[in-house]
Amino acid sequence: MIVFIDDSGDPGFKLDRGSSRFFVITAVIFEDELEIEKTAVAIKELRRKLSFPDTYEFKFFKSRHDVRLEFLKTIAPFEFKVRSIVVDKTLIRSNELKSTKESFYSYFIKNLLQYNKDSIKNARIKIDGSGDRVFRKSFEAYLRQQLNTSTKQVFVDLKMVDSKNNVMVQMADMIAGTVKRSQERQDGVELKEILRKRVSDEWQFH
Repeated sequence: MIVFIDDSGDPGFKLDRGSSRFFVITAVIFEDELEIEKTAVAIKELRRKLSFPDTYEFKFFKSRHDVRLEFLKTIAPFEFKVRSIVVDKTLIRSNELKSTKESFYSYFIKNLLQYNKDSIKNARIKIDGSGDRVFRKSFEAYLRQQLNTSTKQVFVDLKMVDSKNNVMVQMADMIAGTVKRSQERQDGVELKEILRKRVSDEWQFH
């Protein structure tokens, strides 16, 4: 099992000064490496079809609506599952979550992976973001401590990767952006409908 994770929105709480109201983390779950390869090829072929350079990175917030539409239609036929956690920051009361973006991010990644109805186990996880080295090490240690026990392992390997070089993490970005957009505007609801068969869980956290 290989899981690709990305987020949409920001962890800030200055909602009156530009911070996003919603923060979404999405896990894209594959059970078959061949399916990953086929999906990656389809994304790269779409990039060429759209006359984008081979170095082009798909990112939801930078994409036009027609590109978002084409991207989601391209990936929808493949075999994968989507789990998302949607955080409405107006409902967060914890001062610790409000005070440090690292705590906020780590806490919600942990929740997404922990309460997974046994859909994620012994997984290899790839998460977008280079981050600084100290945070990466403490982040992985925190997740191992919180998620892996002597009787159950949610993941066996975790890597933070640069999305520029990984079209599957770009796919997680496009889906996370779609889920966030669906909380805000009708065109996002219509985009998310394309992936309806792939969405196994969407947790509204409050």
